[in-house]
Amino acid sequence: MTLPFLQITGLNKSYATPVLENTHLDISAGKVHALMGANGAGKTTLCNIICGITPADSGYMQRLGRPYQPDSILDAHHAGIRMVMQELNLIADLTVAENLFFERLPTRYGILNLEQLHTDAATLLHTVGINELSPSQKVGDLGIGQQQLLEIARALALPCQLLILDEPTAALSDPQVDLLFNNIKRLTAAGTAILYISHRMEEIKRIADDISVLRDGHTVFSGSAEIVSTQTLISHMAAPLDESAQGETTPAKTKPALRLRGIGRNERLRGIDLDIQYGEILGIAGLMGSGRTELLRAIYGADQINEGKIYPDVDKQPLKLKSPVDAVAHGIGLIPEDRKQQGVFLTQSIRFNVSFLSLNRLTNRWGWIDRVGEHKVIQQQIEALSIKCDSLDQPAASLSGGNQQKLSIARWLIRDCPILLFDEPTRGVDIHTKSQIYGLLRAQAAAGKAVVVVSSENSELTGLSDRIAVMSNGFLTATFEQGDWTSELITAAAFRGFDAARQSVHDK
Repeated sequence: MTLPFLQITGLNKSYATPVLENTHLDISAGKVHALMGANGAGKTTLCNIICGITPADSGYMQRLGRPYQPDSILDAHHAGIRMVMQELNLIADLTVAENLFFERLPTRYGILNLEQLHTDAATLLHTVGINELSPSQKVGDLGIGQQQLLEIARALALPCQLLILDEPTAALSDPQVDLLFNNIKRLTAAGTAILYISHRMEEIKRIADDISVLRDGHTVFSGSAEIVSTQTLISHMAAPLDESAQGETTPAKTKPALRLRGIGRNERLRGIDLDIQYGEILGIAGLMGSGRTELLRAIYGADQINEGKIYPDVDKQPLKLKSPVDAVAHGIGLIPEDRKQQGVFLTQSIRFNVSFLSLNRLTNRWGWIDRVGEHKVIQQQIEALSIKCDSLDQPAASLSGGNQQKLSIARWLIRDCPILLFDEPTRGVDIHTKSQIYGLLRAQAAAGKAVVVVSSENSELTGLSDRIAVMSNGFLTATFEQGDWTSELITAAAFRGFDAARQSVHDK
């Protein structure tokens, strides 16, 4: 019996909560092993452990029958294991050739041998089939698809026995996908193992020999790609919903807060038609990269749409949202996904973080800030949200992640926006803080505000929402009323946009 190239048994990893639990996986040489799972299933953590980026808490791995426990990325490289991440890791100011051989630039008498570098780069580019690139081109001048192919070529510049590809086709055109798959076939024919992570079902059925599915850190399926059906895979990925945790009933809708018609932004958003109602929580589901965040940013004016209109109400003129300033003026607030980079001014005080959006309401007739009034409204929010702090003047960086999240929410509550957009509002917070935020969201909807929540956790959305809209590959693929959704229906809709994109191209 042939040993797997990499055998993973009983792997466990926890952060605040378990991420991997008794995970197992066998990856064979010369085969493509697809790894699937919904957001938060543990795919990235598993790959990080394989590549030495983070250690497992327990369990073991064997490489060709011998113990394998990498302490660093360099250890994994020495074992012939490389990963091409979804986020590109190229240096824009360097040339194609310099990026390809950055780890081992050829020298002569201690000086960079530019002629040899360009020769080696041209040979590699020809091998992987991207002859249109010049070794002397600056990487910053390349398209995103060309950069993705270059990233893959760089991984192939050194001996590789296991290549991990994380969503490698997300930025590729159809001809570039064909080129990638030809390279994968060339590698597997030479005995290289491929671990292929993708949400694109049609690609996996086309390229994979074996498929494994992770759900909540558990390996719930492993089998041959040839015999497993798409429906079976979706069933394994779909976590059972807690029927007792369905969204609470909110007041009857009175009128639309916003009507989105034909909203498009490049290929990130494609013809979105959606009504957002006052007095409800609208959940936005979808896989990573589906367009959920882009939709909120478009509504908030942070990203300019190329097509379509956003209307504030029936029979009114469309909004002109050229920037977030315009959105705020129309009563739209956004609590962003990345609180440290976009949601909170870490070096500024709690006072500044909460009140800066509402200073026009906190100034007296002489233009001075009413410090007594400011202190009062901030203190009310701190008590209402149970923000743990010692002083309003301490920097936001001194707070825990959960309290920083509450801080970013508090500023919008003081601003009293009638339309609130929440992007992953409970990411990285503890269970108690989650419960508090859920109560806050329900209270805002009950007060008649329009609340939109993007979340990677379907169970969170089904426990909060009055309606759930599903994004997939830039398309709005389904909208479910409360009581009509199931986990399988939501998961199936999250994959449907890839078929819609192919049909759209065919129609053109």
